[in-house]
Amino acid sequence: VKLVESGGGLVQPGGSLRLSCAASGFIFTNHAMGWSRQVPGKSLDWVASIFTDGSATYADSVKGRFTISRDNVKNMVYLEMNNLKFEDAAVYFCAAWLDGQSDWDFWGQGTQVTVSS
Repeated sequence: VKLVESGGGLVQPGGSLRLSCAASGFIFTNHAMGWSRQVPGKSLDWVASIFTDGSATYADSVKGRFTISRDNVKNMVYLEMNNLKFEDAAVYFCAAWLDGQSDWDFWGQGTQVTVSS
């Protein structure tokens, strides 16, 4: 199983980034996908999830600014981040779990998002 994130980087407040996660080694269409983020020294925070039926849920802190999507042909999941704020800076992790279960089974290595003027 492999989840590889990309697309992180440095962005100014108000800017946008698109994170990507390439999945392999498991049946993508059976798995829900999600993004979490972590600031060093702080707990892991859930950001967004997308399920096998395409429905999505978001943390209140990102609702209206972030959009999660998935491509079941390419086995990819994306996180479009707009109007980024200083507090969005973190390492963003992609994860996968069997849809209908609660435990996130597989994790990527993370991609750094820095928001700075």
